[in-house]
Amino acid sequence: MEIIRYAELKAHPWRNGGGVTREVARHPRTRSVETALQTAPRDTGHDNAWDWRVSIAEVSKAGPFSAYAGMDRVLTVIDGDLLLLSVDGAEHPLEKYRPFRFSGDADSAGALPTGDIRDLNVITRNGAFKGYTSIIELSKKRAHPVFAGQFGILLQGQGTVSPGTAGGPPTEPPAAVAPEPERVELNRYDAVVGSDTGTPEIVGRGFLAVISIDPAEPGTV
Repeated sequence: MEIIRYAELKAHPWRNGGGVTREVARHPRTRSVETALQTAPRDTGHDNAWDWRVSIAEVSKAGPFSAYAGMDRVLTVIDGDLLLLSVDGAEHPLEKYRPFRFSGDADSAGALPTGDIRDLNVITRNGAFKGYTSIIELSKKRAHPVFAGQFGILLQGQGTVSPGTAGGPPTEPPAAVAPEPERVELNRYDAVVGSDTGTPEIVGRGFLAVISIDPAEPGTV
């Protein structure tokens, strides 16, 4: 069972001074210099030598967002009241916990009419992967599984995670009742990496972002 601790993520300041980004995960994790030179956009100077990336950004200043050529984006405000997002001249008021999809090729910018915000970003390369973000309310009575290709990020409240039994190898019927699996406490914005073997199960009270990254179907953009 893998947990990515938010407190251990490195903050990368934006070049325009408007915020910082913490990368949760990317695929592939490593890259060659040749790949970086071929895929990094020359007009923005940032690294997009990956097929998908999940990150959390703190936005403290209005201004333009970086372009991600050939990418699809899903942005969700996870702290703060409102982000006024402009996409190719059209304004979209994004309220907390309402995912919004738009093209990484678009000319986009953000305004902060109610103050600083924090947002969750899922960016995927067109034709390779498709990303989805859902916000669910946690329950103490019903565990929420996190499957392979998914991340579960605790947004608010309290939560614990334990390895489940779904997807594990078949075992003989136990002679006695098996002990409860050890539960690990999650802190705010910690990410649980999904698995189909010993599928992690999250319980608690609060809100969880469930990110799914699926291989794109052939012929899709």
